[in-house]
This record gives sequence, structure tokens and C-alpha cells, in this order.
Amino acid sequence: MTKNFIASGCSFTFGHELSDDDRGKSPSKKTWAHRLYKNSTATGTYNCTAYPGSGNSGIARRAFKAVSETDDIHSVVIMWSFLSRYDWAMPRNKNLEQTRWASISPWDTEAGSTEAKQTIHGSHVQMEQFSARQNTFKESGVRDFAESLYRYAANEYHEIYISWKNIIWLQNILEKKNIPYMFTLADNTLFYQEFQPHHERDRLLSALHKEIDFTKWFSFGERMMGFNQWALLNDYERGVTHPLDKAHEDAVKLMMPKYKEIIGEI
Repeated sequence: MTKNFIASGCSFTFGHELSDDDRGKSPSKKTWAHRLYKNSTATGTYNCTAYPGSGNSGIARRAFKAVSETDDIHSVVIMWSFLSRYDWAMPRNKNLEQTRWASISPWDTEAGSTEAKQTIHGSHVQMEQFSARQNTFKESGVRDFAESLYRYAANEYHEIYISWKNIIWLQNILEKKNIPYMFTLADNTLFYQEFQPHHERDRLLSALHKEIDFTKWFSFGERMMGFNQWALLNDYERGVTHPLDKAHEDAVKLMMPKYKEIIGEI
């Protein structure tokens, strides 16, 4: 029986800046996720639903859509992203994902776009993609919405709550369907701000934190270290904003034992 492999995440899973990056037209085959697929017993397709710039709501939504449309799933792997990104269903527009979805980040505001351009100016491809994104968001009304969202409503507490709720939602769906899965993270801030655990803030976050099954997670180090911090700590070669091929290659060597344990391939 053919067994299909599903991956989801942001640009760290899509594969921005890797050696086979085709200007963001399709997911890289040099990423941690594709390398995991190639080293697994999956015999079917590699379905990467990762989307550059995606937040955790969007990651969960795309993974769920793939799971709901796919038969004979071997396993699902997710690299959760940054807290400050939002996934929003906008009024329909032909240029938005599936005609209505927008993954919004602080870079989509006027002040944020200046910071973004300073950060990615060394990458022609990323600048080109960012410019196209800005034009789409201005034309579709997302830019005005992002300005209001980050000025009046966005806050870290809400972002933690939404991210953890989506993690638990997807976790519970996969468990209900008996689909093997492994979660990991791109950035430390998903669970910690510097050295302060988010779940110590109040009873609601503490209760949510207890619902997350951390036995199904791979951490790159102590205190739920993210892939990005691990790559920085170990001085892996970087592009403008992402770890390059060697970091992904070595990451999989670390991940495989945990992946096999979780998936049941030991």
C-alpha cells in the first residue's frame, strides 16, 4: 500500500535560499522535511504544504486540508513558526491564497516593510517576492487591515494562545485519525520569551500547555530549542535570513532517531 508523507511549516520547511531554490516556485528537496521523507519508509508522494511567511494558524490549516484530502498517510511532520504571524480569511480576491487567505506578519505594515527591506536587501529573490506580496496586499486590502491589526489588537498573549490552540487542534485530529506525526519548531519564542516560560503566565496558558503532547516533539536542544537558534548556535552557513543546506542535512541526522521512535520504525 502506498503511504504518503505530509509536511507543513513556513519558509524553513519550504526551503527559502537553499541550493535548489527555484525563486520560490516550488518546495525545496534539500530541506529537513524532504530529507526526513527520503529517509523514511514512506513509498508515496511528498506533499509539502509549507508557505513562506506563514504563522501557526496557517500551518495548521494547510496541514489539516492536506490530511483531509489524502488517503494512506504514512506520517505528518510540522515545523511550527513564529508567534507574531496571523492567518486571516479576507474577502475574496483572486490574488490571495485559495482566493481568500492571507498570512500576515509585522513586515506587512508600513514600519515593518522598512525593516523587512533592510533585512532581506541582500537577496534579490526575496526582495522580488516581498515586493509582489506588498502589491497584492495593497490591492486586496490586507495592508490596511495589517496596519490596524498590529497597531490596535496584536499582542503576545493572544499570539501564544492562538498558536497553542492550533497545535492542540491539529494534534488531536491526527491522534483521532491514528496518523503518526512529529512536531518541531523553527523558533524558541513558541514556548519561551528569553528565559520565561509562557505557560507560567496564568491558568489558561498553563492548562493549554498541559494539553500539548510533548512526547511527539523533537527539540534541537534544551528548553525546546528551535531550528533557527540551533543553526545560529552551531555557526552553520546562512543565506540572508535562513540556514543553508548543511544545517538541514545535519538537522535530519539529529531528528531521525526521534522520528523513527515516534512513527514506530525502530
